[in-house]
Amino acid sequence: MIRFNLVCDAGHEFDGWFRSNDDYDGQHKRGLVSCPTCHSAKVGKALMAPAVSTGRKQEKIALAVGAEQRQMLTKLKEMADQVRQNADYVGDKFADEARKIHFGEVERRGIYGEASVEEVKSLAEDGVDFMPLPTFPDDHN
Repeated sequence: MIRFNLVCDAGHEFDGWFRSNDDYDGQHKRGLVSCPTCHSAKVGKALMAPAVSTGRKQEKIALAVGAEQRQMLTKLKEMADQVRQNADYVGDKFADEARKIHFGEVERRGIYGEASVEEVKSLAEDGVDFMPLPTFPDDHN
């Protein structure tokens, strides 16, 4: 999966996850990429800093939140909790189960679990629809 920083014609910045650059281009041409704030379909890629591995320990990204960000994070956590409540947890068998569902080998249902970077890449290459599910600090308590 590739994460692009996107910006609409009104200047709203947001992230979008795509299987590849071609996947983004195809969705953009069909008008399927839109701003979550104002719903404008006039969206483009924003300048992104490259992800460079330096071999050093990666630092954690932190977010200082104000009232508006706290409210949005609360809503995002509620949505993630709702997804989990309405799906089956399959643990580290996520890639296998997602592939079985995609190819019609088992009944279609919502699932969530863990997958390695290699498994995620392979699922994307096979055309399996999935998306990352956010985790929050209190999810580990």
